[in-house]
Amino acid sequence: MPRFYCPQPLAAGAIVDLPEAVAHHLFVVRMQPGDALTLFDGRGGQYRASLHDSGKKRASARVEEHQAVDVELPYAITLAQALPEGSKMDWIIEKAVELGVASIQPLAARRSVVRLSAERAEKRHAHWEGVIVAASEQCGRNRLAQLFPLTGVDTWLALPAAPPQPTILLSPRAGQSLSAWARAAGPQALRLMVGPEGGFSADEEAAAIAAGAIALSVGARVLRTETAGLAVTAALNGIWDAAQA
Repeated sequence: MPRFYCPQPLAAGAIVDLPEAVAHHLFVVRMQPGDALTLFDGRGGQYRASLHDSGKKRASARVEEHQAVDVELPYAITLAQALPEGSKMDWIIEKAVELGVASIQPLAARRSVVRLSAERAEKRHAHWEGVIVAASEQCGRNRLAQLFPLTGVDTWLALPAAPPQPTILLSPRAGQSLSAWARAAGPQALRLMVGPEGGFSADEEAAAIAAGAIALSVGARVLRTETAGLAVTAALNGIWDAAQA
């Protein structure tokens, strides 16, 4: 059944206007009034709905039964991802949402090839929010991952984690493995730092460790920036799900 995010609060019995992009999609796929939809507003759960009216740029839906569906992870992972080249960030955000990451913090690192002005950063932020919505619609999540504004590494490290939680720094030079730490620490909220192509600089790593970050390794192979955070999130899910089984 088609799933769509509707930013306005939903309630059973209401008739709501759908976003223009959704209306256009419904028009293209030739959905007709009465066809079934699933809607969610990001506050938790989803609603059965039916298409009420449809046009090329406008559509409305009749909201029906609320369904208490929740597929969120029991621990909140924040992916602090240094900006990679090109459109890699789109792919990282999409897959991070699919894997259950609760929030995403884009970082401007010293070795980040991409440099965004304030105006371009604002435009990319809006674009990435669209990526989060589309990925949530596809994967069945009913709560949107939070996207923080682009921030420099030093500035972000100076901000206290709220609530307090460990910060994991992925580094090929770390002496402790992620898997050993995860098994000992057990399921919990955390912040995961991933460097750009070329990794974080030595000064950035030192600053992160001085700020309390735990440096961990994911093995003998060096992972690409677009692989590392996703592989670690999947590994944590596997280790912690197995521990709770």
